[in-house]
Amino acid sequence: MRLAILAAGDYPRKDYPRYLLKSADVLVCCDSALESALRYGLKVDVVVGDMDSIKPAILNKFDGIKVHESEQDYNDLTKAMRYVMEKYPDIEEISILGATGKHEAHTIGNLSLLMTYEKWWRFWEKGITVQIVSDYCTAFAVGQSCKLEVGEGRKVSFFCCDPTLRIHTSGLQWPLDNVEFGAWWKATLNRASADEISLEFNHPAEVLIVLE
Repeated sequence: MRLAILAAGDYPRKDYPRYLLKSADVLVCCDSALESALRYGLKVDVVVGDMDSIKPAILNKFDGIKVHESEQDYNDLTKAMRYVMEKYPDIEEISILGATGKHEAHTIGNLSLLMTYEKWWRFWEKGITVQIVSDYCTAFAVGQSCKLEVGEGRKVSFFCCDPTLRIHTSGLQWPLDNVEFGAWWKATLNRASADEISLEFNHPAEVLIVLE
């Protein structure tokens, strides 16, 4: 099963992210993203969030598919992910759209959440694809050594919150072997020198990868 989550950031303009929205078997909207989904003629299966930013006249029409989560410890995207993992434990692919844009803080927070989700649910280990897709990039998290087909010449950035992690790499223009992940900028805007890149971790850790 392929599922899409639409957040309330910039609605995608390009064909590929819009295809992911239209072709998903299930579409989950985060709170006010419902209005964007309706504007673009999407069929919405579930609306999840604290419902504080949807016009009541619109929300009232969707009582049957509304999941009200009033707690404020986590954002609406995380509430949607929790719902998805509870209701669809055998999901194979989750594409998150509208998670970037409008507010830089939301963009940074949502991208970093991919590492949190990997820590909680071990998607990479289970072979489940979870990705944020925008008009500019595809982002996902890995939790262990791996090989990735990215395409020669593609820009690749790496982010990690674990300063003890070391990564031995092949297939990158600038190897990461001597990088200490003590600051976010240290492994950005690298480039693949081969179709496949190899990442060998010195221990398991969550790493955010952004492909442009």
